[in-house]
Amino acid sequence: MISDKREIQRKLLILRYAEEIDHVAKTCRYFGIGRASFYRWRKAYAERGEAGLINAPPIPKWHANRISPFQLGVWFPIGCARSALL
Repeated sequence: MISDKREIQRKLLILRYAEEIDHVAKTCRYFGIGRASFYRWRKAYAERGEAGLINAPPIPKWHANRISPFQLGVWFPIGCARSALL
């Protein structure tokens, strides 16, 4: 939570600095970040405000190829019974 807040503050500082001097390349060089990151942050901030600047995990919480809880309940007991026979 605190690290998220600190990261948001840092990104806001960078975005405001770029607005103030009106030169993205100099801003990126000064803060040591890539221009692609800067433009991604700027777009996220324009679309979602401060919530867009939070570092989100790059993967979804539920994977598409994962077995559903229903299938797990049906197949897991069968697998356990089968392995007990071997």
